[in-house]
Amino acid sequence: MKLEIFGHNQLNFVELNTSGTNDTYEKCHPTSRYLHTNVFNLFSSCFEKSNNLYEYFGATRYNARQIVVLRNALLSNLEQWKKCSSREDFIELISGIFLGKDFAMEIRKIDPTWDLNWETYLTKLLRINQELIDIVTDCMDNSKILWVIGY
Repeated sequence: MKLEIFGHNQLNFVELNTSGTNDTYEKCHPTSRYLHTNVFNLFSSCFEKSNNLYEYFGATRYNARQIVVLRNALLSNLEQWKKCSSREDFIELISGIFLGKDFAMEIRKIDPTWDLNWETYLTKLLRINQELIDIVTDCMDNSKILWVIGY
């Protein structure tokens, strides 16, 4: 928690927004979901691969064509996470992800023994990956546009 007034350059989250159309969306819509940037970074390659116009510091639209590619990337990513069967596998996977070391540093601040509790964190990341798949599947099933906005 920050007990201060801060500017936009200190925001550190990603909004997953399904409130809009092809052209617009309502920022911070009540149905939006949010991820801390360091967590989102573990999944960002899925978003980058599925939309050539992906831009972290802006709004990126995923329409029907891109949403299928995104779902497939997230499913593939989930399988990769599921293959982690040891502490070493988990640390190697995180270390191999662009900005994964930032995630590890943030977790270490909260839990200095995080690497001993790796299974707890793996379970949480598996759940997040599945929730991302669920959001994307809902977009597919209900013809929604997904907007991804980094702050």
